[in-house]
Amino acid sequence: MAVLVLAGLTCSCSLRRKKYENPITRDTLQPDKVLFDRAIQDIERGRYEVARLTLNTLMNTYDQSEFLAKAKLAIADSWYREAGTHGLAQAEAEYKDFILFYPTMEEAAEAQEKVCLIHVRQMEKPDRDAMHAQRAEEECRQLLTQFPNSRFAPQGQQILRDIQEALAEGEYRVGSFYHTKGVYYSAANRLQGLTDHYPLYSRADQALWKLGDAWGRLGPKFRDRSAAAYARLVEKYPLSPLAEEAKKKLRAMERPIPEPDPVALAWQKYELENQHRPGLMSHFWGVFRTQPDVSLAAKSGQPSMESYRPLTPVTVPVTAAGGVSADVTATTISGPSALDTLPDARQNPPKEGAQNATTGQGQQQSVSPGQQQNTDNSTPPTPQNAKKKKKKKNTQ
Repeated sequence: MAVLVLAGLTCSCSLRRKKYENPITRDTLQPDKVLFDRAIQDIERGRYEVARLTLNTLMNTYDQSEFLAKAKLAIADSWYREAGTHGLAQAEAEYKDFILFYPTMEEAAEAQEKVCLIHVRQMEKPDRDAMHAQRAEEECRQLLTQFPNSRFAPQGQQILRDIQEALAEGEYRVGSFYHTKGVYYSAANRLQGLTDHYPLYSRADQALWKLGDAWGRLGPKFRDRSAAAYARLVEKYPLSPLAEEAKKKLRAMERPIPEPDPVALAWQKYELENQHRPGLMSHFWGVFRTQPDVSLAAKSGQPSMESYRPLTPVTVPVTAAGGVSADVTATTISGPSALDTLPDARQNPPKEGAQNATTGQGQQQSVSPGQQQNTDNSTPPTPQNAKKKKKKKNTQ
């Protein structure tokens, strides 16, 4: 126990003294530089609140300082190191402000990468909510689009491949579930969108195999789509163990067998040589892991730079019968309309007599036969009138 406690204290001390990534190496005794160095020391020791107070003092006191941008970035980095839901949200806001105020600095690309990593750290397993994975994918694409020539672009590409591996795994699990349950229309829709949008997915060959089987089970109408899925498996993933089975399917369907794509063949060879398969302990600890396992993600290739949009199922017609479309359109009115030519009915309310007449007619229509007899008398039948009638009969 003593050894474990000592090891834990040593690790915690080393984590707290983690060096800051963007220090100012200039050796000067300027007061703003002194404040910045003091704040960096507090960040390295985990005193984030004290560091932010020092950095805010620097920014408010020396508003013309040459270290102003570095101080603003250090505030964002302190929130990022503090972590937690609140800390990461504050860090994202600070990084976005830094990119807005200093878009031409080299650190702007690093700030955008940190925004991507903020959502990567909050990603969950493929069978859970994919909100943070989708946000991470969007932010990483922003890094590659806005800063394509920065030194963070190659690392951003790999992060994007890892994110898309997790997103594709979620789609594959849903499509495989539908395929197992025999819901082939839904399985084909999911697997078709997966293979079209995420070709770098580690199990894309298995997805194509199930896609071809799903289309084949839907009847002769979808025979061409089934053959296209098998042909793509043979062409794009020639080293897959399912390639030979796909060729047999194509021969049985009397369809031509395509030649393997040389580019795809070289890419798949590189992936197989550099693939890192998880060990036994990784599978054991995977039960307790909250983040997705992306060890099988592609190490090369161009990731998809567009957002995933689910396909419309083949059972849903594009337009309804009769040429009626569900699209909403807007046009500009060129001439006068009924609102301009006809009078406004609200400006001429009905007169009081006419209103009473109409309400009276409605009441007469709703009167019952028994009530109609009572209205013929001059006086309504009250208990006092009934007693007077009895007295008259008795006197008679």
